[in-house]
Amino acid sequence: MGSSERETIVCVIASDKNWIEGNAVQQLEQTSKLKGVTRAVGMPDLHAGKGCPIGAAFLSKGWMYPALVGNDIGCGMGLWRTELKARKLKLDKWAAKLQLEGAWKGDAASWLARYNLPGDLFKASLGTIGGGNHFAELQAVEKIYDADACSALGVEKKWLYFLAHSGSRGLGHEILRAHVGRFGKAGLVDESAEAKAYITKHDQAMGWAVANRDLIAHRFLSALGSDGHKIFDLAHNTVTPRDIDGERQWLHRKGAAPSDQGALVIPGSRGTYSYLVAPTESQVADQLENAFSLAHGAGRKWIRSEVKGRLSAKFRPDDFLKTDLGGLVICENKALIYEEAPQAYKNIDIVIQDMVDAGLIRVLAVLRPVLNYKTRRR
Repeated sequence: MGSSERETIVCVIASDKNWIEGNAVQQLEQTSKLKGVTRAVGMPDLHAGKGCPIGAAFLSKGWMYPALVGNDIGCGMGLWRTELKARKLKLDKWAAKLQLEGAWKGDAASWLARYNLPGDLFKASLGTIGGGNHFAELQAVEKIYDADACSALGVEKKWLYFLAHSGSRGLGHEILRAHVGRFGKAGLVDESAEAKAYITKHDQAMGWAVANRDLIAHRFLSALGSDGHKIFDLAHNTVTPRDIDGERQWLHRKGAAPSDQGALVIPGSRGTYSYLVAPTESQVADQLENAFSLAHGAGRKWIRSEVKGRLSAKFRPDDFLKTDLGGLVICENKALIYEEAPQAYKNIDIVIQDMVDAGLIRVLAVLRPVLNYKTRRR
């Protein structure tokens, strides 16, 4: 579907087996009508957000839209190989050692300096996960499909792997709030002083988000007496310039993982498998159709406000502290334990298969969550 008059292409990459709510598609179509938008692509994890959909990527010419990035600039995922052996799980013992709430007691200024960031830049939030769907998780390798590719990445069944999902915390929120205060949800003209100022702040928040995920990994693994080797770190809430047929366009990703930066993990929920995937070789050569992007997860099936009502008659909060896959969950917020229940998410197997069938990815390995950290009671 699309509009030949405006030369805007709108599409959703999803099969008939995938459930995509109508409101999400309507948001995608509405967003495609913004001035300058040339392409709007819904990923298989597409779901409705606050005004614009999540699990989508947008290309625009002449205009750039901070509202399409959202308030968690630089939100993404990083994967580390740990020194913890998969055959020596000590879940209860490890869980008792983990406490990631509150400001890090280390030298935040020195940590930020490694990333060329001001030493006092939101240092109280540095190394914290945040709310919503953010998490820190140990994963085991359940199955390997491409041994050579996994070996090149350092992925093998012997070790546990650490996955961090977080972003720029209050910094990104402050940047978007400042923009909305001046311009509402309107875009910024390319090359304008306002656009350049936003990009400067955006890029700083991107760097802070990487520093934050690195510190989350350090705090988590140090508590367990381990170190980690980072395999990748990729953001899924960004806006970046792209050359499209000799013209500069802005690529906005809102809950859309990059398909042009190598292998990545696409998680389901705390109670389902995650997938280590790589963009296909043919797709790497020409990624415009999917706006250089992929799904970043399973995508929500139910909105947060309705999950507890759907599940509380059947499940108590404690029922969610152990998953069907045998994983342990640390979440002492009784509202959040329902909101992030596996049942609230779409089927990750279908999301992955849709991208395989579309020729976008190949699966390298399947990962199983064994210890998921959301929050301690504060």
